[in-house]
Amino acid sequence: MAVSLWRSVFGSAALAAPGEDGGVAFWSNPERNGWLTKQGEYIKTWRRRWFVLKQGKLFWFKDSQVTRASVPRGVIPVAACLTVKGAEDVINRAFAFELSTRSETMYFIADSEKEKEEWINSIGRSIVQHSRSLADAEVVDYDSAKRTATTSSSTDAKPSNTDQE
Repeated sequence: MAVSLWRSVFGSAALAAPGEDGGVAFWSNPERNGWLTKQGEYIKTWRRRWFVLKQGKLFWFKDSQVTRASVPRGVIPVAACLTVKGAEDVINRAFAFELSTRSETMYFIADSEKEKEEWINSIGRSIVQHSRSLADAEVVDYDSAKRTATTSSSTDAKPSNTDQE
């Protein structure tokens, strides 16, 4: 599911090679980590995995001993996610929550209501932070652009011979 989630968000050309972490040091000082149960992408069995949330990416591993040499089993770029919310009623499992993009929804099960709420809050904060940082990079200061345009038009106020043609 993570592979198709990655493809749906970034296209197949951007699919990271196994072990590629995008420069994130997932092995130290995560924003959040812990055990969750997730549904497999192709074979819809539930598997317990160790999750690490750091710098806008949600990684998962087979065990909790994560080191620099660890290879993530998958990664979700949370900036591409639209919602994270409880999903007990959707999949009929206690402490379930879902993480959705425009084209796909992944389901997770926490060990308790408290853990579920903490994961939802942490992932939600990360979605907002990393979505905002993408949006901020695209902000154009139109006031500065107008001042620059006004300044250049006032210096070009005298018509040249080519302007009169």
